[in-house]
Amino acid sequence: MLTSLALIFLCGMLLGSLFQKLRLPSLLGMLITGIILGPYALNLLDGSILSISADLRQLALIIILTRAGLSLDLNDLKRVGRPAILMCFVPACFEILGMIVLAPKLLGISVLEAAIMGAVVAAVSPAVVVPKMLNLMENGYGMNMSIPQLIMAGASVDDVFVIVMFTAFTGLAKGEAISALSFAQIPISIITGLVVGILLGVLLSVVFKKIHVRDSAKVVILLSLSFLLVAAESVLEGFVPFSGLLAVMAVGVAIQRQRSELADRLSSKFSKLWVAAEILLFVLVGVTVDIQYALVSGGATILLIFGALLFRMLGVFVCLIKTKLNMKERLFCMIAYTPKATVQAAIGSLPLAMGLLCGQIVLTVAVLSILITAPLGAFGIDLTYKKLLIRQLKRSA
Repeated sequence: MLTSLALIFLCGMLLGSLFQKLRLPSLLGMLITGIILGPYALNLLDGSILSISADLRQLALIIILTRAGLSLDLNDLKRVGRPAILMCFVPACFEILGMIVLAPKLLGISVLEAAIMGAVVAAVSPAVVVPKMLNLMENGYGMNMSIPQLIMAGASVDDVFVIVMFTAFTGLAKGEAISALSFAQIPISIITGLVVGILLGVLLSVVFKKIHVRDSAKVVILLSLSFLLVAAESVLEGFVPFSGLLAVMAVGVAIQRQRSELADRLSSKFSKLWVAAEILLFVLVGVTVDIQYALVSGGATILLIFGALLFRMLGVFVCLIKTKLNMKERLFCMIAYTPKATVQAAIGSLPLAMGLLCGQIVLTVAVLSILITAPLGAFGIDLTYKKLLIRQLKRSA
């Protein structure tokens, strides 16, 4: 396992920095590292690493969502208002609709199979989007209209909505009855996640104020509680719908609200943790990619992914109607909401494991959506934010 970890970090850093020098997203280098080291290419990683790959990816996601929560000011989010709520589900609905319209014609599958495929690929990747938005916030881009906060908030809830839709569609494919209660899980999981996270964040703010603890120890406590929140989602499944990742982000938001100076210090600590977590996350996402599926899938699949992305971008545009954003800012939001990675890696193989006839083609589309949209979306953000967004310089003290 130690050799595998060394290969992941050293090769991931090497290829990531190489791609950065080529003015390409470093995450593309990390994804390619995972493909090369993974079981479908050189097979250099120990089986013990592969068996806990999903847990390690989730750990990295917890780190970046905690950092996002600590950096998210509720006042900025309130200024955004209605579009922030719409971004949580409207773009995903448009992309699922795009799949339902296009996939039966391009791939010859049924409408229900297209809906399952749409639910797999419709989730935006917070692991790609959130670090980019945090970078924009640190440099003041889009802050006049709270654009980074809008995109971060939408990306954090978007996954919850899509996974519930995926569960509903696969249930239909297996002949299970779908009730209104299934869809009621979406708002309930969001509300319970927010309430638990905010209460825990407020409690931690009080405890840290009364009891002196080093910031490094606070990071360990915060991470440990975040792990428990995510684990609680599995424990409560079937009893109470609960979004662990949303609760993790809400803890950070509550601390930012209660003690902003503490949140800034902790955010800085989490930024350092992200240096290693980012490599781990994207290399292990790359490990899940079977490149043979991508090579034999043909142009129709690639055309389908781009077609569905256009539907998604239209959905983002609809969310921003009647806002004060100009056309350049709206275009940036449409580009920034396209990257996919973590959810596709997590659930892309599930239809195949369930024995559904569409399992193989769904996995193929999931793999290709990662390979195409993760680097393309990250590159699009890096290439356009200076041209499309207004920079709001921080006032010197």
